[in-house]
Amino acid sequence: MPLTHGPRLVIEDLTSRVSPLDARERQDQAEILRWIRSGSPLFRTVPPMTPPQHLAVYFALLDEASRALMLVDHVKAGCWLLPGGHVDDGEDPRTTVVREAQEELGIDVRFHERLGESPFFLSMTQTRGLHSHTDVTLWFVVHGDRAEVMTPDPGEFRGTGWFGLDEPVDWSASHFDPHMARFVAKLSAALVTNTSAC
Repeated sequence: MPLTHGPRLVIEDLTSRVSPLDARERQDQAEILRWIRSGSPLFRTVPPMTPPQHLAVYFALLDEASRALMLVDHVKAGCWLLPGGHVDDGEDPRTTVVREAQEELGIDVRFHERLGESPFFLSMTQTRGLHSHTDVTLWFVVHGDRAEVMTPDPGEFRGTGWFGLDEPVDWSASHFDPHMARFVAKLSAALVTNTSAC
């Protein structure tokens, strides 16, 4: 769905809403806001890497009852990631989340009741492989259910798996997105804070 209030302003607002975890996320947020305000193109127009820096989303399917996240073993990236994708030209990133969930997993998603529709985390990442480029990624949290039937796109993923937030997982960049350990730490802390506030 195209934006009616100007995509650049909406994306700037969403980026500004993120409360950074640490100095790295604060630095990334400042750089992303500078990029948005510079007038540079934000959306990928020609796959896989034009322009060489463009906007993407991740969505974390969180089964809160079991404190677990669903990750995908991504074919092109060669590691475990959250599902997601590139934001289409003029598209609201929240719409991208809903669209990608349907396209990649065959499911309808709703945003996490307490963490809301704003991005929870953000990152800038140089992708791996032949067509390396910079993904500016907004990370959202959505409701997940381990019992829900999904139909993962075999062209995108080698498989899917649920990873417990409290399990002794080695979130190293050799097997996962390079920001995954920081995201998990931030999410775990937020869930404790939100539970205490209820």
